[in-house]
Amino acid sequence: MYLKKKTFIIYFTFIVCVCFSNFVFASSEDKKEKIEIGPVIMHHILDDYQYEITEGLVIPLPIIIFSKTDGLKIFSSSNLFDESHNPKKDGYMGYMYDHGHLKTLDSNNSFIDLSITKNVLFLFINAFLMLLIFLLAARGYKSKNHAPKGIQSIVEPLIIFIRDGVVKPNIGKNFEKYLPYMLTLFFFILFGNLLGLLPAAANLTGNIAVTMVLALLTFLITNLSGNMNYWKHIFWTPNVPHVMRILILPIEIINVFTKPFSLMIRLFVAITAGHIVLLSFIGMTFIFESYFVGLLSALFAVLLNIIEIVVAVIQAYVFTMFSSFYIGLAVEQQH
Repeated sequence: MYLKKKTFIIYFTFIVCVCFSNFVFASSEDKKEKIEIGPVIMHHILDDYQYEITEGLVIPLPIIIFSKTDGLKIFSSSNLFDESHNPKKDGYMGYMYDHGHLKTLDSNNSFIDLSITKNVLFLFINAFLMLLIFLLAARGYKSKNHAPKGIQSIVEPLIIFIRDGVVKPNIGKNFEKYLPYMLTLFFFILFGNLLGLLPAAANLTGNIAVTMVLALLTFLITNLSGNMNYWKHIFWTPNVPHVMRILILPIEIINVFTKPFSLMIRLFVAITAGHIVLLSFIGMTFIFESYFVGLLSALFAVLLNIIEIVVAVIQAYVFTMFSSFYIGLAVEQQH
């Protein structure tokens, strides 16, 4: 009897919440403009020339442009927008903002864009946090008479795990030569992933230009470190018939370039997809205009945010692991 009454109360509360929420929004102004979630999501995950913390609170960033005709020009991005934060049609100093990109008003003028965008700003913040944390952790090693504490107790297990669990098993006896790069790679991606989950933060590691540079660094280190055994397996695969070597050669050459490409795409897609799904759950509140849907969306968003924290750590680990594995294949000695 008690369970039946409890079930009835739950169903009754559910119906009342749905009806009440629909009633409230139905009685609101019919002419109220609906929020389009798509542009909001794209605005968050894409780069921009100004840092918008919230609606109406915008931090202008420096525009740095170099062209052959005008030379070096530096000005604030606020000059490209009016008081309502809409792009000026006449631009400023011969340049205008158009859908997230800078364009010149002179069609004959080509320029190089060196501006500090939102992602570049968070790139500097990421680097600053890494320096701050590791310098503070390094101070703890000056005194060897006490156990690690504070930041040192958090950073040290991660460093040991990457060294003994990722780099050393994959690269082998010469792993110390590549350990600084691997640690930098892991913590840079980890901090970038976690920073991107903060409110109003930039989608740094969800920017394909950033993941491309990281993958390119791994590509260069892998192939510049490659020994004769590595290149022999690519251009003259041992222990196979000569005819098969001719067929395998183009596959092996393509494989050299697909490895960094997979690194680039994997990190970019994982982080960007997580942000899109998370913002989509939050946006459902405004799409359905319901308090009940908003409550459920908030609960799902909290759970998804916890999952995203796990994904942030996993993606940093996976990128570092595969980079170590590729370098290990390049430096492996012939058996």
